[in-house]
Amino acid sequence: MSPRFADRAEAARLLAREVAARMLPAPVVVLALPRKIGAPWQPELAIAAVVDGAAPDIVFNDEVMACSRIDPDYIEAQVLAQLHEIHRRRGLYLQGRPAVPLKGATVVVVDDGIATGTTLRVALKALRRQAPARLVLAVPVAPHDVLQSLRGEVDEVVCLAEPDPFVAIGCHYRDFHQVGDAEVIAALDAAHAALARPQADD
Repeated sequence: MSPRFADRAEAARLLAREVAARMLPAPVVVLALPRKIGAPWQPELAIAAVVDGAAPDIVFNDEVMACSRIDPDYIEAQVLAQLHEIHRRRGLYLQGRPAVPLKGATVVVVDDGIATGTTLRVALKALRRQAPARLVLAVPVAPHDVLQSLRGEVDEVVCLAEPDPFVAIGCHYRDFHQVGDAEVIAALDAAHAALARPQADD
């Protein structure tokens, strides 16, 4: 199977074009920072995911949990560790910029792909609490069955490809390198500058 996308940048451009075609009213793309909790024997296998908040949200992968005997102390330690990492990243990425208020807004949640949906599900749950007028999920690639299970969590889904059979997300990209903090900060700074530019030109 040949990769569908050259890299995340190409997937983002194609996805942005499709989202724009939906003519959503003044959409807001949010910086959600859920963190996966991996299985002790296979860190890439999500057994749960957590996102911060006044009361942190945790979503479990029921299918994996049902057939595994995972020590509750392991999960508790992982939750604390991942919340610490979320706080670190939020402070680093936002650089003092205030979070965008989501109440009454059209919110677009974007990911580079979906595998189990566990991490994304906890992000959607936390965002729904903030009462957006419309919650839209936009991804380049996802397995059909997982995407169907997420449709009840959002008002609209935009997905470029639902391959069957589905393999790892990275198989759909020629370049799927780990994204570092510097790359995220550069992208956010560029987006912030682009949003500020029309105001400066007035």
